[in-house]
Amino acid sequence: MTGRPEILFPLFGAMIALDGVGPKTAQLLDAAGISRPRDLLFTLPQGGVDRRRRASIREVVAPATATVEVLVGQHAPPRTKGRPYRVTVEDAETAFQLVFFHAKADYLRKILPTGQRRVVSGKVEIFDAIAQMVHPDHILTLDEADQIPAYEPVYPLHAGITQKTMYKASRSALSLAPELPEWIDPALKAREGWPDWRAALEQAHAPDSSVDLSPHDPARQRLAYDELMAHQLTLALARATARRGKGHPSIGDGRLRARVLAELPYRPTGAQLRAGDEIAADLAAPQRMNRLLQGDVGSGKTLVAMMALLIAVESGGQGVMMAPTEILARQHLDGLKPLAEAAGVVLELLTGRDKGAERAAKLAALAQGRIHILVGTHAVFQKDVHFHDLRLAVIDEQHRFGVAQRMELGAKGHAVDVLVMTATPIPRSLALAQYGDMDVSVLDEKPPGRTPVQTALVSTARMDEVVAKLRHAVAEGRQAYWVCPLVEESEVSDMTAAEERFKRLRAALGEGVVGLVHGQLPPAEKDAAMARFVAGKTAVLVATTVIEVGVNVPNASIMVIERAESFGLAQLHQLRGRVGRGSAASTCLLMYQPPLTESGRRRLEILRETEDGFVIAQEDLTMRGAGDVIGTAQSGLPRFRIADLERQAALMELAQSDARTLLNNDPSLETPRGQAARTLLWLMEQDRAIRLISVG
Repeated sequence: MTGRPEILFPLFGAMIALDGVGPKTAQLLDAAGISRPRDLLFTLPQGGVDRRRRASIREVVAPATATVEVLVGQHAPPRTKGRPYRVTVEDAETAFQLVFFHAKADYLRKILPTGQRRVVSGKVEIFDAIAQMVHPDHILTLDEADQIPAYEPVYPLHAGITQKTMYKASRSALSLAPELPEWIDPALKAREGWPDWRAALEQAHAPDSSVDLSPHDPARQRLAYDELMAHQLTLALARATARRGKGHPSIGDGRLRARVLAELPYRPTGAQLRAGDEIAADLAAPQRMNRLLQGDVGSGKTLVAMMALLIAVESGGQGVMMAPTEILARQHLDGLKPLAEAAGVVLELLTGRDKGAERAAKLAALAQGRIHILVGTHAVFQKDVHFHDLRLAVIDEQHRFGVAQRMELGAKGHAVDVLVMTATPIPRSLALAQYGDMDVSVLDEKPPGRTPVQTALVSTARMDEVVAKLRHAVAEGRQAYWVCPLVEESEVSDMTAAEERFKRLRAALGEGVVGLVHGQLPPAEKDAAMARFVAGKTAVLVATTVIEVGVNVPNASIMVIERAESFGLAQLHQLRGRVGRGSAASTCLLMYQPPLTESGRRRLEILRETEDGFVIAQEDLTMRGAGDVIGTAQSGLPRFRIADLERQAALMELAQSDARTLLNNDPSLETPRGQAARTLLWLMEQDRAIRLISVG
């Protein structure tokens, strides 16, 4: 696969080749993320203006745009500085005024000569009972009038760029667009009634009415699908590459798992059993497993992960569980230990803290296979760590292991099966965008024994009442989190907010009762403060959002979130999930600063109504849009120019199955449709995918 196909060269040329784009405009467009003609083609109009010719402005209800033929009447230049210049004109039924500010009289006399006919188009407004059009968008002679499109597309603009520039440049870019070979499955294209690629672009840039601007318009759907298809092809190629690595079939005999199940005080949920079966089938297959286990806070991921690790041990191998931080690794250790003891397998922890003789002894035991399951931080992948026979790596996805890191892990050459766990419920369309290279298992039931959390909204004006209630709860031996607001400007002010709250609570509740954790603390101090809270030495932990990740303190039954309206829905849901882990009735207080915005109130009410993370995630997506839900910058979620993940979720599923089918039938993309798909990957700049084909 040498380089970009020649047919695409014009679309990747210089912007100054386009009509109306000089060096200065090219710079402005570049700042707006439009640096080549292809970027302009994928910047679709977001609205439109009806400029169909009318007989009279009386046909529209002001304020509205009208395009009419007029007879130009008297000019009335301003008498004093700063007043507008007015020109009276008459259409077929009525007279009105064209109004100009800071205009040159001789210029206006030239373009609007009294006694001649012109076509004007602009916004008609009523001012002091007189109809007027301020600064018409178009003033043309009758011969030129057909330059005005009947429905003029309106483009998203950035500083310094006008609609005229965008219109002209996009028409010019369209003239460069070649006819491309078809990469969409012909049956799908026929079923959906989608146009060819080039025709779709032309239709999308020349809408006839507002209906053509909807994401469900066939031309727009097709272009969105192309984007999603390129993205899913990349993920499917990554998946195929990962699976090509021969797996090591791990088939367990069930004896260790049976011991664990016999010891459990409850029956696993249907969702846990189903996920367990899906994982067992993957482990038994000759290809490598690459599966995502998605479960809401408290859905019982630990048990499912342990069962998977036990299959590896039953079949004579080893398993590893990786967590992003030492606190979380120790927590996994605590969660897995009783299960390991029930099964009679050896479980050890390895972190960066292990030094000297102790570390050497662990490494020796690991290399000889005497440690069956290892729990640890990234330290488990250091050069000197050797497994006897590693079969399964379970990765706790708190730290957003992106596609690139997942590919790296696969490249380590261990034919290791990979199970990634995430506690962030993600709506299906986003899960496919972010994890489309993986197979997904979902835990959507709660195990028994979890107490529902009572959620209440309280205004910040009632702070004293809340502190008094807290004092009472602490006296009864209960523990609480107090989450400080996110301060936008900087981490320093986050820290100040947390420190201030810490001082005030310490004064109210007493020395030694309150602990503090924030992002600016050195890791060792953070760990120490957490450890004191986990051990029950401090009763209240004041924190910035660092605690949303995975901390498990069953005794903590109160969660106070200050200025809750400044947090996203998913974040609030994660924070609330830190309580309700023990048998005590738990409460979550969402403190807000009135007055709440409409969307702020809606967010807090959704939380009060439901504890289902998937319902919350779907609402979050609807309210905020895809990029914000999982924090685009750090999530590996692609930025789509056309596709709209909220409104076109079904297209993502279609693209995924289509991409996988295409690769199953044509793994190296050699058929005519495969070659067309390569062109699509170049067009969408999916260079990583292109490298994967050439490697393959």
